[in-house]
Amino acid sequence: MGNKCCKKKPEKEETVTVKEPVKIPEEPVKPIKPKKTPPLDDVQKAKAIKIQAWWRGTLVRRTLLHASLRAWIIQNWWRQMQVNLLKRQQLAVVQTHAWQLWAVVKLQSWVRMWHIRQGYRRLLDATRIIQFHWRWHSCHTRGCFWGSYEITANQLDLELMVFLGSQICRMTDCIPFPIKD
Repeated sequence: MGNKCCKKKPEKEETVTVKEPVKIPEEPVKPIKPKKTPPLDDVQKAKAIKIQAWWRGTLVRRTLLHASLRAWIIQNWWRQMQVNLLKRQQLAVVQTHAWQLWAVVKLQSWVRMWHIRQGYRRLLDATRIIQFHWRWHSCHTRGCFWGSYEITANQLDLELMVFLGSQICRMTDCIPFPIKD
């Protein structure tokens, strides 16, 4: 029994021998001589010139096509940048307008609050004046009471003054507390 996935150790160690590289004998490089073409007559020259002109025209047209495509890509990119710039400017204008509108509303609310507080202060002042005069008037026509007291350990000192128009009645009394056993 054993583990099938494990490799057994080789009983003998294998030795690796290194062979020396094979030397290829060097031959002198012979220059390639161009083939001699037979002289061309006028018809063949005209055909060759026509093929060369066609190929040069194809290369020029391909170069112009690539240049025009690159220019078209750059123009589209530039137009997109202009659109993005315009959108950012419009967004900035809208945000500025919203900020200004918020500031105006806030300022208006502060002014309204100030006006309301001013009116409330005026009402309070008028109320105090009316109450003061009414109290003064009611004290002189109907009379009013004023008093004070002091409590000690075994008695109550009481002083009362009653104002009835021009007459004043003053009462002072000491009331002893009953002593509990």
